[in-house]
Amino acid sequence: MLTYTYTARDTATGQKVKAEVQAESEQAAARLIQKEGLAPLEIKAKDIEGTGFKRFFNKVKTKDRVIFARQLSTLINAGLPLVQSLRSVLAQTKSKPLQSVINSIITDVESGKPMSEAITKFPKVFNQVFVSLIASGETSGTLDTALERIANQQEKDAEIMAKVKGAMTYPAIVMLVMAGVVGFMITSVLPQVETLYDGISGVQLPLITRVLLVISHFIIDYWYIVIVLLIVLGFITSKWARTLGGKSVVDALKMRMWPIGPLFMKLYMARFARTATTLVSTGVPLIQTLEITAKAVDNIHISKSIRKAIEKVKGGKALSASLTGDDNFLELVPQMLKIGEDSGAIEQMLEKTADYYEKEVDNQIKSISTIIEPVLMIVLGVVALIIVGAVLLPIYGLVGKSVIK
Repeated sequence: MLTYTYTARDTATGQKVKAEVQAESEQAAARLIQKEGLAPLEIKAKDIEGTGFKRFFNKVKTKDRVIFARQLSTLINAGLPLVQSLRSVLAQTKSKPLQSVINSIITDVESGKPMSEAITKFPKVFNQVFVSLIASGETSGTLDTALERIANQQEKDAEIMAKVKGAMTYPAIVMLVMAGVVGFMITSVLPQVETLYDGISGVQLPLITRVLLVISHFIIDYWYIVIVLLIVLGFITSKWARTLGGKSVVDALKMRMWPIGPLFMKLYMARFARTATTLVSTGVPLIQTLEITAKAVDNIHISKSIRKAIEKVKGGKALSASLTGDDNFLELVPQMLKIGEDSGAIEQMLEKTADYYEKEVDNQIKSISTIIEPVLMIVLGVVALIIVGAVLLPIYGLVGKSVIK
């Protein structure tokens, strides 16, 4: 059963009514609404992910999507009809959000719609690559192969992103712990140093200690303002990063900022080549492949470069020549494409390019891990030196004065 939101007009009073109804399909929902004496004006399937925390917990995971594609591919390859295969996969699926999606797909397929059209209702579950591969598989009669390729492509993409996130987790945790320690020292230890000096006349605290004490007093006296400022800053930054201008800045930093720049550049090249390989292998035309890849690569600047290349390809230029000299593409990509175009094996060259950059991402992650550890140690050492200096310098100054006297 699916949940539909609808707007209808009460035939008796003429008033508009907005509510929800559960039904097997949109047509079934319309019949139920009419039975209530209402004339349906608009019926929409409710977003399975919802909003806020519900969206977080109801999200269809990549792992579930990959298993769905693999199981469906195996059943279709074994000769089972599509609807029967979908019902079998539904029975084995434990994810509640995915069950709702599969139920909707079954209803649409039974009503005569192709699967590629049925899944377009769920863009947050099935991206453009997924939809295009399904459509290509249906057209060529190789839906099982298309599903298998989808599973492989999404599995590799998820695996490589997990490695990148893993590489970023360690420094994030260290910085968080460091911030906690610094906060504790500033708000708990430094005020005690100030108390020690309160009864001594003619003694001035070192500049570094005075500066940190100003910060300490502000945090202690106005902690609620600090919390509100941090929350507002986080909210504004998050919203800004989702705007076109914000995403453009963030994407540029990902590509150019040391030491993560080389890592993300190789990640984008791997994603471009892997997505293009999967699409080309199922017979998707080159222009459509590039249009889908421009969205799948998830970087504004690389997407712009791909769209520029599309216009050049439409004008009769080779793809390799269209990408040559573009700063947003590493040199190996157009070189491998040129070899593929000359030999008529562009799919194989794209696959080799994807394999190469996926290995390079692994190597880059190891390099970053090696670099980040000593850098973090230096940063920690400098911060510790500042805090310890702010605490100990006044004490040494007090001891020095006592010795002189």
